[in-house]
Amino acid sequence: MFVQEFIIRYAIFLIAALIMLRGVYFRNTPNREVFLGIFMFGNGVFLITYLLHSVEMSMGFAFGLFAVFSMLRYRTEALTVRDMTYLFTAIVMSLMCSVAEINFFEISALCGVIILLTALSETQVFAPTITERRISYDRIDNIQPENHAQLLAEVRKRTGMNIVKIELGKVDFLNDSVQLVVFCAEEG
Repeated sequence: MFVQEFIIRYAIFLIAALIMLRGVYFRNTPNREVFLGIFMFGNGVFLITYLLHSVEMSMGFAFGLFAVFSMLRYRTEALTVRDMTYLFTAIVMSLMCSVAEINFFEISALCGVIILLTALSETQVFAPTITERRISYDRIDNIQPENHAQLLAEVRKRTGMNIVKIELGKVDFLNDSVQLVVFCAEEG
């Protein structure tokens, strides 16, 4: 029974993780290194929690295990918020698949809901897609608050982008330039 339950739970996790990571994450961000890291981290969490869920653990040991995982975060390259969200979601699915006291259909259904929410989050259903770009701008006279409408119109015209917001960055009075952070709505 142990082997059969392990295989079914692991198969559910593996299929769900591959659909989420390969079908949703990798389709939008083809970063193989982050994909591999999230996938292997999720597998490691699944294996550790499945094998240790019936073992009597002290609270100190549990916190120590958590501390080891937390230290990994400080020793590695910084991940984007989006990548960290996928990592957290993979951990949630691995924990749910490995130790949840519910039947296999319910685990599969919950994984399906997580995948559906992830896929919908990557579309414009919940929020429009806004990209952030940094540009150098050479008309320093337009950065005054009363000229904001002119600044917005000129940057839209010069870039051809659907700009929804502009923030000022570093101002260089010597070269009459300013770094702008422009937020563009993607058509969609």
